[in-house]
Amino acid sequence: MASGGKRRIILGISGASGACYGVRLLDALNEAGLETHLVISKAAETTLQHELALRGADLRSRAACAYQAGDMAAAISSGSFRTMGMIVAPCSMRSLAEIAGGATTGLLTRAADVVLKERRRLVLLVRETPLHTGHLRSMLQASEIGAIIMPPVPAFYAKPQSVEAIIDHTVGRVLDLFEIDNDLPARWGETTPT
Repeated sequence: MASGGKRRIILGISGASGACYGVRLLDALNEAGLETHLVISKAAETTLQHELALRGADLRSRAACAYQAGDMAAAISSGSFRTMGMIVAPCSMRSLAEIAGGATTGLLTRAADVVLKERRRLVLLVRETPLHTGHLRSMLQASEIGAIIMPPVPAFYAKPQSVEAIIDHTVGRVLDLFEIDNDLPARWGETTPT
């Protein structure tokens, strides 16, 4: 929660494939009326351009507040800056390892570390396959210190008709974790296709 009752949330986009998840989350968070605080890693700049032909500057303009990846004096690097928590979408294995180990090298992982130390919600959409034991250990370590590990795995019971529907389902489930009302995912037992 922010001063004056405005709900704030941090969105980090790292360099893993799946930039579409971060972009869609930013839009969904904005649509839900949250004050979005965005940080894009240097590697994510390349991924955004390659996968979506989108420049980081264009995406930053869609957030309420955006920070440079190396700005360690940013508001989101301090626990006194109140937020609902943070989503890293997608979350690279490097970012995961830094978060799990508490050895942060940039603002994205520093903000995640702050969220954890303040006991706020941190959701990591880890993106890699296959996984080796080191990846699995980092996921376990992050989970043990409070992160929610949420690989963007499609739910085919919803019978998605497009890539966008697959993305929306994952985005909706992330919003659910923050108790943000949305109608993006097909909900089992409510809207399950026949």
